[in-house]
Amino acid sequence: MGKRDPRIDAYIAKSQEFARPILKHLRAVVHEACPDVEETIKWGFPHFQYRGMLCAMAAFKAHCTFGFWKGRRVVAAAGRGAEKAMGQFGRITRIADLPPRKVIAGYVKTAMKLNDQGVKARVRPRPKPKPPVRVPADLAAALKKSAKARASFEGFPPSHRREYVEWITGAKRQETRARRVATAVAWMAEGKSYNWRYAR
Repeated sequence: MGKRDPRIDAYIAKSQEFARPILKHLRAVVHEACPDVEETIKWGFPHFQYRGMLCAMAAFKAHCTFGFWKGRRVVAAAGRGAEKAMGQFGRITRIADLPPRKVIAGYVKTAMKLNDQGVKARVRPRPKPKPPVRVPADLAAALKKSAKARASFEGFPPSHRREYVEWITGAKRQETRARRVATAVAWMAEGKSYNWRYAR
């Protein structure tokens, strides 16, 4: 027999009014298709487990989401794959946005079969580390003239140094580039990163 988690009842009750029937519907379909499913809360929203992670649902201010842990192996093969929101079904605002009950149940059974077979979820490969930042000669020369700017630049993490270098080297005209070097050194002398204007 499956296991229901009272925290999911509370989650549904606290959700927006439009979301409640969607969440109840999804919960019912998952339990019908997988009688041994166990409910839990992970990362703040409802998850369903069967020999490992199976699927999850969530409610937000204006939409709900639903998705399978082994998403593309379960759903994309059947021709769906909305990537507009978390999960594989896009932004769900009403039950009619979902596939028919039988189709969802079929996806649940596919996900169960994958878990029975011990198939692992695909893990995204880690991005390759970027090469060290190469400081252009004009910026290096300007930094030599300002100890404060040089200290800031050297103290920045690689991503912050790269932002300045890419901004300067992205200039199309020499005058623009010279202006950017001067601005960058002035900002760095004040300890500011390139995106300081957007920091809260």
